[in-house]
Amino acid sequence: MKPSKRKRLPIGFSDFKELREDDCYYVDKSEFIREIIDTHAKVILLPRPRRFGKTLNMSMLRYFLEKTDGDRKHLFDGLAIRNDKYFRMYHGKYPVIWLTFKDLKEASWEHLYQHLTNLIRDEFLRHDFLLGSELLHRSEKAYFTSVLEQKAEVPDYEAALRYLSDYLSRYHGQKAVILIDEYDTPLHAGYAGGYYDDAIRFVRNFLSGGLKDNVNLFKGVLTGILRVARESVFSGLNNPGVYTLLDEEFDTCFGFTEEETGALLGDFGIPDRLGEVSHWYNGYLFGQRVIYNPWSVLSYTASKSRKARPWWVNTADTGLIDKLATRSGKELREELGQLIEGKRLEKPVYESIVMRDLETRDDLLWSLLVFSGYLKPAEQKDDECFALEIPNNEVRIIYREMIRRWFDEKIESNQLREMLRSLETGDVKLFERMLRVIVVRIMSYHDLSGEPEKVYHALVLGMLVWMSGKYDIRSNRESGYGRYDIMMKPKDPRAQGILIEFKRLDEDEEDEDQDSDSKRRKKKKKTPQKALEEALKQIEERGYAAELEAAGIRDILKLAVVFKGKELWVKQAEMTADTM
Repeated sequence: MKPSKRKRLPIGFSDFKELREDDCYYVDKSEFIREIIDTHAKVILLPRPRRFGKTLNMSMLRYFLEKTDGDRKHLFDGLAIRNDKYFRMYHGKYPVIWLTFKDLKEASWEHLYQHLTNLIRDEFLRHDFLLGSELLHRSEKAYFTSVLEQKAEVPDYEAALRYLSDYLSRYHGQKAVILIDEYDTPLHAGYAGGYYDDAIRFVRNFLSGGLKDNVNLFKGVLTGILRVARESVFSGLNNPGVYTLLDEEFDTCFGFTEEETGALLGDFGIPDRLGEVSHWYNGYLFGQRVIYNPWSVLSYTASKSRKARPWWVNTADTGLIDKLATRSGKELREELGQLIEGKRLEKPVYESIVMRDLETRDDLLWSLLVFSGYLKPAEQKDDECFALEIPNNEVRIIYREMIRRWFDEKIESNQLREMLRSLETGDVKLFERMLRVIVVRIMSYHDLSGEPEKVYHALVLGMLVWMSGKYDIRSNRESGYGRYDIMMKPKDPRAQGILIEFKRLDEDEEDEDQDSDSKRRKKKKKTPQKALEEALKQIEERGYAAELEAAGIRDILKLAVVFKGKELWVKQAEMTADTM
């Protein structure tokens, strides 16, 4: 395709009609319509991460099904659905109620309720021709008018879907379609703002009124991020069809497949960039299909620099995830460090979440991260357990930032930078002094109970996030004949590599020594110096430097860190002839 004929990329478009009439570039997702119609369930919930095309797909479904006086056939010209039998059978046949909750993010219930009633009023206003119909009784017209004038009571607004679908069905002689986009946004806002009970009560009654046992309903379709469970909106519905990103149904309807991404890059003259785009924006798994983040792929392609950046992360509202992640203790911080390294974690993933339980059950965080798009369920281990990993480089950035913020709350950034600079330059004495200062500031004695090696390991790993631009930071991996604690592999092979081994010195730990005169063994308290020597000896004997040496790195700083409570000591291995 020649540059002069390239279509404009639809960055920020969520209205299907606007996108098509502006002749924007469009990745054909009209198969979504067929799948909705073919699904046996009358009510369908489709949870997917934000900015993966949910609103645009729902808008397309609305313009396809909605019965109007205008002709909308041109919106589907050139799409797969246009010459399908489904087009003849279903296009323009149904009254549609269309609401999107994506902007319902108010800080208080009063403001959210006002916003909700405004949305309901606007949808009634879109169908105000019903007021001129003789099919509506006087009381029904009075109710309709009270909603338009925003004089209705709370139960009247909660019943709005049921009444409006009844009116539309009678008027058109055809069952109605109810489309609710991002249904759970007000629930997230309520949880974050402290008014969750009010939000869940209204949303449950509102949706149940329109979706439960509604004889005037042809299809009800909802999108969101989570399936909010138990006491929530779905407790009263009869067998809704719920298809999460773990299911194979609708697996290619949201996001871009690799074929679609490759075709888009080719159409814009950059087919050679697929590898970079894959590293940054690939890695999601819907059902068994690999999916790219559409927002990021479009933003990357539209940018003049064509430089990979965290487009999706920069649009994120991560307040809930930050709140849960930073609330948890040392174990979670260590696990986040492992994810940043590229490791997998085996965790349970629950398709239904009770939001109240997020306060007391740390295991639900993993489900939230999966369905929000921050983790990929790479492999299913059993019914509920999955091997989880970070999907791509873009998402890895948000974990790094999360760790940065955690440190920023506890220590001054200049102290951290000084410590890291001393490590990079090989100033071991300064590194030891600054590490002591930071440990005292950041750790509590509670943190040092149980398995303090992991605590120190997580602490240093988190701090090394700042150096990931120059080093590949790895931990607890095999090299030589054992597993090193931390390795910093420079991206420039001419730079210095770093190995760090940790040892805990227990209060009652003893060392055996041999008296030269009596030849008798005697026990004495192990000293920090002795423990440091043992750690450095372990680095050498187990060949931890093998991976660095194989990469052509000859300048290697080998450090031992011994700790007892908040006390610590650092020692550097002596330089050998090979490294001098």
